[in-house]
Amino acid sequence: MRYAFAITGALLLGGAAATMTLQQPLGAQQAQNEPGAINAVAPKAGAPMSFADMVAKLQPAVVNISTTQHIKVQQQNPFAGTPFEDFFQQFGGGGGGGPITREGESLGSGFLISPDGYVVTNNHVIAPGAQGATVDTITVTLTDRKEYKARVVGRDAKSDLAVLKIDATDLPYVKFGDSGNARVGDWVIAIGNPFGIGSSVTAGIISAVHRTTDPGGYDHFIQTDASINRGNSGGPMFDMHGNVIGINSQILSPTGGNVGIGFAIPAEEAKPIVNTLMKGGKIERGYLGVGIQPVTDDIAAALGLPKNRGEIVARVEPDGPASKAGLKQGDVIVRVNGQEVTPDQSLSYLVANLSPGTRVPIELIRGGKHQTVTATMATRPSEEELAGFNPDGSSPAPDEGDETTSESTTEAIGLTTTPLTPTIARQVGVDAATRGLVITAVDPSSNAAQSLRRGDVIVSANGAQVSTPKELSDAVAAAKRGGRDQVLLFVQRGRGGSGFIPVKIKN
Repeated sequence: MRYAFAITGALLLGGAAATMTLQQPLGAQQAQNEPGAINAVAPKAGAPMSFADMVAKLQPAVVNISTTQHIKVQQQNPFAGTPFEDFFQQFGGGGGGGPITREGESLGSGFLISPDGYVVTNNHVIAPGAQGATVDTITVTLTDRKEYKARVVGRDAKSDLAVLKIDATDLPYVKFGDSGNARVGDWVIAIGNPFGIGSSVTAGIISAVHRTTDPGGYDHFIQTDASINRGNSGGPMFDMHGNVIGINSQILSPTGGNVGIGFAIPAEEAKPIVNTLMKGGKIERGYLGVGIQPVTDDIAAALGLPKNRGEIVARVEPDGPASKAGLKQGDVIVRVNGQEVTPDQSLSYLVANLSPGTRVPIELIRGGKHQTVTATMATRPSEEELAGFNPDGSSPAPDEGDETTSESTTEAIGLTTTPLTPTIARQVGVDAATRGLVITAVDPSSNAAQSLRRGDVIVSANGAQVSTPKELSDAVAAAKRGGRDQVLLFVQRGRGGSGFIPVKIKN
């Protein structure tokens, strides 16, 4: 698993669950009659006295998945640099520096979705466990201990889903349910093979829906407190009707064990991908061609916008859909195809779920004014081709003897800057055609010191291009006159590293 998650509490089930009533303290009835009071209701009799009958039917369709891998590792001589180095090599110790191949294994879970042997699991269950590794065999083991060699029908790394096929007939199988109707507090059951100890069943409730684990990403998870551990990956999460509403994928834990925070891929997102993979199709996602940043509280304050709404365009790819639609750096995208952009529904998520070739309206804020453009979605490139802003990246600072004749300090934000010249641009690692101000000093007591450094290039301030220290000072002064306590800078750091950074203005 890519994260670590766990649970430590005990789940108490008993006959009282079916006849549970809500006990009210004295005065509770009067409180319920007061205007605005919350009227609590007893839960429906949805928790069974036992899950055993349901589990007995479902468990045979859940499988154990194991792989054998060959991993190339570099030989190490523990006696290198000592008089025993040659002695170690002479008697078979190796250590000559060449790689050797070792065998490894991985374990996970999956479930049958057809009687003729189609199996769904996580992609990371069957993916090579290390760089340079190759997967030789994939074995699917049923609860009756029958083993089958499996082949990969299709896989999608971004959604972390894979479909396998074993040659068998008349197998038990389960069906996908409707995760869209799942509610926080619903009972769920997870079945899998934690730590390779064998088929295990855990129960819990849905803790949250539409949970994201990657800010700005396009994955939404069902969060549960049902115990999920290493080896549960790829196993199913069932609702009380015995339908698969999630695929257990990740856990979150500081220890690597279950602490009650597990994540499952919702069936509504997994099912269409699984169906496409089963048919040998390729997963295509929409692509707008922008680098984006969330509108944080600081950025919202600098731009005078509402919090937790929209995302700001930090970069527009040349000749991409966004560029052709007229989107510009600094635009705040607030709605795509009629759906609002929020922290729980990111721009990436909305765009990725659009089909390439689709024409969609995009509502944005530019210069404080709302406007709408229409973009035609392209096909999302591979992750290796995509790069974002790295605020922790480094770049060389200008040499002490470089051109700094017009250096000036903007005291209100604690920055000393000088116009960027082609010579300085080469030294700080940005394109020679870049226009802006290079930071030559940062006041360590200023808010800017938390995110900016010497060698960063300021391209714009609050949407206005700046190429002289005076233009920067004017932009800061304009923000103060507008009642704002922050200014939003667009900063270039090295080649390919750029983004918006809010900086507080000193009183």
